[in-house]
Amino acid sequence: MKPKAYINYFINLICPAFVFGSVTGILTALVITLYKLCAGFVIGVSESGYEYLRTNPYWIFLVIVAFIGIAILLSVLYKSMPNLKGGGIPVSIGFIRGLLPFKWFVNLVGVFFLSLLSFLIGVPLGNEGPSVQMGTLLGRGSVSPLLKKHRVWSRYSMTGGACAGFSVATGAPVSGIVFALEEAHQSFSPMIMIVASTSVMFAHITTEVLSLFFNINTRLFHSLTLPDFKIRDIWMPVVVGIAVGVLAVLVLKYYKIISSFLNKKLGFIAPKYKIFIVFVLTLVAGLISFSFVSTGHHLIDELLISSPSFIMLFAILIIRTTLTFSANSCGITGGLFLPIMSLGATASAIVGKGLVLLGVDSGYYTLIVVLGITACISGMMKTPFTAIVFAIEALSCSGYILPVIVVACVSYVVTEMFDAKSVTDISLENTIESFYHGKEYKVYDTFVQVEPSSFAVGKQIRDILWPSNLFVLSVKREDKDAEVDVHGGKQLKAGDILHVRYSTYDEPNTKAELISIVGSQDYDEHIDTVI
Repeated sequence: MKPKAYINYFINLICPAFVFGSVTGILTALVITLYKLCAGFVIGVSESGYEYLRTNPYWIFLVIVAFIGIAILLSVLYKSMPNLKGGGIPVSIGFIRGLLPFKWFVNLVGVFFLSLLSFLIGVPLGNEGPSVQMGTLLGRGSVSPLLKKHRVWSRYSMTGGACAGFSVATGAPVSGIVFALEEAHQSFSPMIMIVASTSVMFAHITTEVLSLFFNINTRLFHSLTLPDFKIRDIWMPVVVGIAVGVLAVLVLKYYKIISSFLNKKLGFIAPKYKIFIVFVLTLVAGLISFSFVSTGHHLIDELLISSPSFIMLFAILIIRTTLTFSANSCGITGGLFLPIMSLGATASAIVGKGLVLLGVDSGYYTLIVVLGITACISGMMKTPFTAIVFAIEALSCSGYILPVIVVACVSYVVTEMFDAKSVTDISLENTIESFYHGKEYKVYDTFVQVEPSSFAVGKQIRDILWPSNLFVLSVKREDKDAEVDVHGGKQLKAGDILHVRYSTYDEPNTKAELISIVGSQDYDEHIDTVI
């Protein structure tokens, strides 16, 4: 690389990535730390409220009346701002991939307060998803003052914000970076890696500094004491992986059934009634036991130490699964990450309890639960690498790499054998279908030229975050014939002519995003009816 090329590389790539990544990381750490403090307080109030209602049942009627008002309010807000609905991570991925439009500040405020409202009621949804979503929104916010000139950097910055949000919420910075590569974009890119790493680094530093002043616990779970694992017990993670993998397949099928039932067969019922019914069912379940409701964090903490009876464990599994996916399908704001972990903890507690009864050393119980959580993340979210890194970082498994890898891989293979879609994909598909209901999906085919001084110059095809569902079919340079770049490693130069095809619901926005990458120009496009 020539000296001038080094300078251009530094100015056009390293500097913006570092600036946008650092600003996004710091802002995300500040906001998510405040959010975690508020969420912890609200969840504590919710638990105390359920305890109070058990001893003072005459207040239940007033709570139900309040639920009616809240359900009406939410239905109005969701109609005017549909991106406030549902799980945080799937919606964030929709934003990052350019599948869903949004207004960053309005959505940020809405997700912050509406998710806290869900926690107050006790709806079994988590706070990690909203943290990722707010980080994504802050990533757009950090670029918004320069959006006209640096629009193309928006999705990179949003990716960094999502990673930073995950890192701050879980106390697992490396998992946050792996999350960007495996879940958000499902590909590796040096540019994504730079922005994600910078955002997570500054978010982690900011969080650690805040913890010194405000005595904040930055870890999702306390350090666990796990037994020594011997190679002769390698069968154990295999058994746990199979059991949780099969459960993941069943739960994902159940999720699709619930979603289809509520949104299609009961599509004639107004959303406010569905939301109200979920609130009432949550109230009934919470009055029986708080283990049936809330985010599931307290439940995981309890199951890591000891387990209740088999009947109670199966009841927790069925009730929490039904409530969580019903709430998500109705669009109630909140995440799915912690609830999924709680399902994994419950299922593996059943397995662990059964193995102990069959003669396995009871000291292995906590390890089995930890492996079950790992298997559930791998199987239900279809993110085995994130699951492995998360177990090592957040679940005290740094000395148990082999069983963690085995359980994650086995669970993932089981779900692949049954062709089960991830919970993120199911939720995202439902969100997109709902958002673009009635709009026509079209495929366009066209040629564009890489303009001098445009963002694309000097970058490899795979490094660029093209508009969603856009494919570069070939690259024509000077007098040479057009070439197909299968692996996306070709470095673009000014004057290159790209043959692109893309599918979209929103053609003007997709076109504007493409122009921000290759440079301002007019080009002809036609609808491609032969795919």
